[in-house]
Amino acid sequence: MTRGSVRALGALLLLLSCAWTSCARAGDADDTDNHKIDPLEGMNRKVQAFNDTADRWVVKPVARGYVRVVPNFMRRGVSNFFENLTYPIVIVNQFLQGKVGQGFSDMGRFVVNSTLGVGGLLDPASDAHLQVHNEDFGQTFGKWGIKAGPYLVLPILGPSTFRDGAGSLCAAPMYPWRYADETWMRYGASALYGLDTRAALLNAEDLISGDRYTFLRDAYLQRRNFLIKDGQVEDEFMNDSGDDDTSADEK
Repeated sequence: MTRGSVRALGALLLLLSCAWTSCARAGDADDTDNHKIDPLEGMNRKVQAFNDTADRWVVKPVARGYVRVVPNFMRRGVSNFFENLTYPIVIVNQFLQGKVGQGFSDMGRFVVNSTLGVGGLLDPASDAHLQVHNEDFGQTFGKWGIKAGPYLVLPILGPSTFRDGAGSLCAAPMYPWRYADETWMRYGASALYGLDTRAALLNAEDLISGDRYTFLRDAYLQRRNFLIKDGQVEDEFMNDSGDDDTSADEK
């Protein structure tokens, strides 16, 4: 896929998301009406069933083998490397959201880990108290007031929304390995990046309860709402008891 087609698809998804929210009644990611947030549930469940089958028979066994065979310090180095390699996406979105101070701090983090950290394999920036942040184009679009649109399960990639899908397409040209001359390097880096991500989620599966589809959907939407609002979310339990709201800042 060319960079031009990626931008075109991103623009299309953004237009679809805006069109959806202009017709819906105050629909957003934290809306409690399932029909508003998940009108594509029938299709989404089929895609998730396909993803779960592929994960059960292929992805998860490979991830477990990766964890068993590769020493922890090497896996940590792989995680550090990919985090640093994709960190310019965080930096760009900091500035797009007007977080200038955090943007310059993240630039410092990237430079330190890219040099003293041996290309990102090590993380001396954390030892220097340069905080790691989590920003992406989907969060930026949310900050700009673009509604989430319908919940969407993507083949292989998993949970998303129209807005986050557009954000992922915008981020795609910023993955450096896409520009490797050798085909095996492009696909190999993409596979290792996905494998590292899946291995990190192995222990999280114990938290899933009840209907798997509903659990993953609600967890994803709540997580995205939390990130977009920088942790400033209302605690309904505290509101009902008459106490002040509590908030957390994860970024």
